[in-house]
Amino acid sequence: MGTFHDDLGPLHGITVVVDTKGPRVVVGRCHEITGKNVILHDVDVHEAGTDGVSKIEYLERAARIGTWVKHAHLSVSLDEVTSIQPLGDLAF
Repeated sequence: MGTFHDDLGPLHGITVVVDTKGPRVVVGRCHEITGKNVILHDVDVHEAGTDGVSKIEYLERAARIGTWVKHAHLSVSLDEVTSIQPLGDLAF
């Protein structure tokens, strides 16, 4: 017996890291990956260099202590995305 979310993909409900081609990295709970977008809930966004913090430094901290929700929902265009992976899979 499955859930009623079986059609939303294997990352549905998982906190993921969405890395982009630019300085932005996004951490949020994956709702769905469509043909055009990654749709996330409870999202934090970091721009590399903000407060002198790189993407890697931000992700190390996020993996260790979590993030602050800055957006209830966010959609990221797949054209911008270089990778999507569960936050828990990051090894530092």
